Amino acid sequence: MTMIKQYPSSWLTGASLGEAVSSELRFQILRGTLPHGEVLSENRIASDFGISRSPVREALRTLAGEGLLELERMGAVVRGMDARDIQELYDVRYLIESFVQVQLAGKSNSELFVRLKHVIDRMELAAQHMDSEEFTLQDLNFHEAIISELKHNRIMHLWKSIRQLVLTVMLITTENVFNQGTERIVQVIDKHRRLLENLESGDESAIEESVRVYFADSRSTLHRSIR
Repeated sequence: MTMIKQYPSSWLTGASLGEAVSSELRFQILRGTLPHGEVLSENRIASDFGISRSPVREALRTLAGEGLLELERMGAVVRGMDARDIQELYDVRYLIESFVQVQLAGKSNSELFVRLKHVIDRMELAAQHMDSEEFTLQDLNFHEAIISELKHNRIMHLWKSIRQLVLTVMLITTENVFNQGTERIVQVIDKHRRLLENLESGDESAIEESVRVYFADSRSTLHRSIR
């Protein structure tokens, strides 16, 4: 069966062939289109994408490094994400964002706050047009802007190591949110607004609590979305 491409093609502008293949496979693994135990053949993937095996090997190595695959000779076996993997991914995100936001408390972040308000405006516009892909990108931009603001090299290195996995997870969970209707979408936007309001307050305890609540809800949505 030929693989049907599902990952947003507009997100692959400037990506290498290996990145394009890893993005598509990652998406299909997390969606459950490629289930646990599925054997992936380098030759078959190369044929589906119309490319050589070299970028396919690069993609398989990337996904194995993320724990989504187990490499075998001339291919790989899908491992996917179980409940523990989901918990651990959100543990890492929570640790990064709670640390960053508390570190930013009380600092002069007026330019950041303006950027975040603009991002929320774009999320609202995407919601009005029921554009889950644009909503996902703006969601990522919101969190990435906060993380980048701290200018902490090691934190950024850690963030970048999970960024593509987080983006793909966000895309899948956002689709789930959009399928639940307008009220649920508004709730997600309001969660971001509360994060911003508490960050603006400079109150460390309020910031810690808002981040905790945000990720408790997001983790629950992810568990319902990933197969």
